[in-house]
Amino acid sequence: MSSRVGVISIIVENGESVSELNNILHSYGEYIIGRMGIPYRQREISIISVAVDAPQDVISALSGKIGNLKGISAKTVLSNVMSDE
Repeated sequence: MSSRVGVISIIVENGESVSELNNILHSYGEYIIGRMGIPYRQREISIISVAVDAPQDVISALSGKIGNLKGISAKTVLSNVMSDE
């Protein structure tokens, strides 16, 4: 199956959903290259970037699950870098 490199950008506005977010990210751990989180205390939000290398349907499923969490927004950017694994 073809694998793509991408980044999922996440804005957390509801701290109560963070545990569920971490559980989702943990379940997709094999596809995650790395992640960076920045707390923006002045606005009481967190900004998270998650770099992934996975089939496009897996990336879409992960982004969709994250975006369905209450108070959390997610957008995905995919590169043209692909590999057949």
